[in-house]
Amino acid sequence: MRKEELLTTCFGLGKLPIAPGTWGSLPPVVLYQVLRYVPGEFYPWITPVVMAALFVAFSWICVRFSPAIIAATGKKDPQMIVADEVAGQAVTMLIISLLWPGNICNTTVLGFFLFRLFDITKPWPCRRLEKLPAGAGILADDLMAGVYGGIVAAIGIYYMPVCFG
Repeated sequence: MRKEELLTTCFGLGKLPIAPGTWGSLPPVVLYQVLRYVPGEFYPWITPVVMAALFVAFSWICVRFSPAIIAATGKKDPQMIVADEVAGQAVTMLIISLLWPGNICNTTVLGFFLFRLFDITKPWPCRRLEKLPAGAGILADDLMAGVYGGIVAAIGIYYMPVCFG
């Protein structure tokens, strides 16, 4: 596997036969949940810092390497590219970690499902952002879905503390 393919598929997750976008969304979620159990003085800030790093790294990977995969496959948005899902899901988890820095499994699940909902349904302006050229178009709609997921999760956590707090 070439480095472009290795990175844009999140080390092969995008090549799984069923729901590659869902598989690509899992690394930030799993990492988020693991980090919530890190003890010590960095606990409140380690999760947002790692989520921000994932967002930046996989955004760069998507924009930088997706054009090579697009050229190789001849598809405008190949399903195997899941770096955009990693970046978008990291945005959702970043927002949640900044607004609700608790160790709550339900918030993780909520963030995962909301991101996937907005990534699949593509509410405005996600569909429009998808029309940007090459890697930027692949990435931009997922980042917007990540913002939507984080905001809606934060609202849900605030108004339903019995379920999430």
